[in-house]
Amino acid sequence: MTTPDWNPWQFLSGEWIGEGGGQPGQGGGSMIFEFDLQGQVLLRRNHMDFLPTPERPAFAHDDLTVIYPESSGRLHAIYFDNEGHVIHYAVTSTDDTIVLVSDPEPSAPRFRTTYLKGENGTVITRFEIAPPGDPDGFAIYVEGTAKRK
Repeated sequence: MTTPDWNPWQFLSGEWIGEGGGQPGQGGGSMIFEFDLQGQVLLRRNHMDFLPTPERPAFAHDDLTVIYPESSGRLHAIYFDNEGHVIHYAVTSTDDTIVLVSDPEPSAPRFRTTYLKGENGTVITRFEIAPPGDPDGFAIYVEGTAKRK
């Protein structure tokens, strides 16, 4: 097996701290992107602490994403979180943008996660959801900015 082309992902490698907000409220946390299995996969570990709102108490969100090549060489990803969600993604990339998008399903929401190379060494992270029946009707659920730790 040949090592995947991780060049578009190099700007994400390392430890990050950031803050952001959206539907669940405002919060801050950290994420780590690290290569594993001798360069065959890329792992993203994320932790966010969301502040309390009038509607709900403070809470922590943890997730893990594994980015991996299929036998064709095309990259895919699988996401797991502490709320029990599992999302399968197809991956596309350019030199400054990584996009993970789930396949459309008629009766389920569709998800898109985007990492954008920002100004001054920052990364903008955006998680969007499209409602069932409107697979391209993405709306931002959470968005944040991170800088290297």
